[in-house]
Amino acid sequence: MRKLRVLVVDDSMMFADLMVRGLSSDPAIEVVAVANNPFEARDMILKYRPDVMTLDIEMPRMDGIEFLQRLMPQYPIPVVMVSSLSDKVFDALKAGAVDFISKPVNMTKDEILHYLQRELCTKVKIASTVDVSRMKRAIPRDSSSSVGSIANKDVVVALGASTGGTEALCDVIMGFRNDIPGTIVTQHMPTGFTKMYADRLNNQCSVTVKEAQTGDVLVPGLVLIAPGDKHIRLVRNGDKFQVECKAGERVSGHCPSVDVMFESVARVAGNRSVAALLTGMGKDGADGLLDIRRAGGHTIGQDEASCVVYGMPKVAYDIGAVEYQLPLSAIAHKIYSVLATM
Repeated sequence: MRKLRVLVVDDSMMFADLMVRGLSSDPAIEVVAVANNPFEARDMILKYRPDVMTLDIEMPRMDGIEFLQRLMPQYPIPVVMVSSLSDKVFDALKAGAVDFISKPVNMTKDEILHYLQRELCTKVKIASTVDVSRMKRAIPRDSSSSVGSIANKDVVVALGASTGGTEALCDVIMGFRNDIPGTIVTQHMPTGFTKMYADRLNNQCSVTVKEAQTGDVLVPGLVLIAPGDKHIRLVRNGDKFQVECKAGERVSGHCPSVDVMFESVARVAGNRSVAALLTGMGKDGADGLLDIRRAGGHTIGQDEASCVVYGMPKVAYDIGAVEYQLPLSAIAHKIYSVLATM
C-alpha cells in the first residue's frame, strides 16, 4: 500500500525534527521533505508532490497564511496548520487549510512526541481524504429573512461539527437573526482556541456568541460554544434552559463530544429541539442525533457535496438519525422554517 507523502514546513529545526519522528512512527506515513520557510516549501512541493503539508503559521519572510493564500489557487494541497495559541489559525482555515493542531507547551520531548503521534498523524490522514480544490468555492446563503418571527419559543437549537466545521458553523450562524432560540454548539477544537473562535464569530455575526460556562442561560440570540476541554450538556432549571460544562473522559473519541451534547438535548428538550450535524470525520454526534429524532426533535444533516469531510453526517444519515439532508447553504433557512412550525 502506498504511503502518504508529507512535507513538513517549520522554521524551528528542533520541532520539525520531532514532527518528522512523530509522523514517521506511523507505517502509513512517509515524510518526504522538511522546509524551513515557504520559499523552500514551494520548491519542495514541485519536486516531491506531497499528499499533505504541515505548515507553521509564524515564520520569517512570509507567514503561513500568506503562503496559503498564494499557494492554494495554483497548487491545491491539503494542509494541516501547526499553531501557537493565536486566532490567526482561523484565517488559515479560511484561506484553505483543512485543520490544525496546537503547538504543545510545557511538555517534555517524549510527551510532545506522543502528542504528535496521536494528534498530528490522525489529522494528516484525515486531511489526505479531502478534495481541497472544492473547499474554496463561494457558498450562496439562503436568506432566513423570509421566515416570520420565531422569538420567545421554548426551544433549543444544537449544532455539532468537526473537520471543516469552523467555516461551516460560521456559515450557519451568519444566517441567524437575533430571534434565534438559545443555541449550543460543539466543535472539536483544542482548549484555548474555542474562546478565540467564539469571540471571532461574535464580531462577525448579528447574534451574540460566547464560550459557554456552567450556569449560562439560553436566551434568544445567544450562541454558546463548548469549551475545548469540557463536555457541554443542556440542563433544565425551572422554566429555563441552562448549560453545564464539565471535564470528562473522551466520548466517541472527543472532549467536547457532540454525542454528549445531543444526548442531553434529547433528554432535556426532547421535541422542543432542532439539531444539525455538520462536516467532520468519524461518528461523533450520530447516536445523539438519533436520540433527538426519537425524542421528537427535528434533525438536519449536511449533505456530502457541501461537506469538507462527509463522515459524521453520513453515519447519522445511515442510521436514520437525519430527518432533512441539506447543503450547507440551506441549513440556517431550514432551521428557521422548522422553528416556525413548532
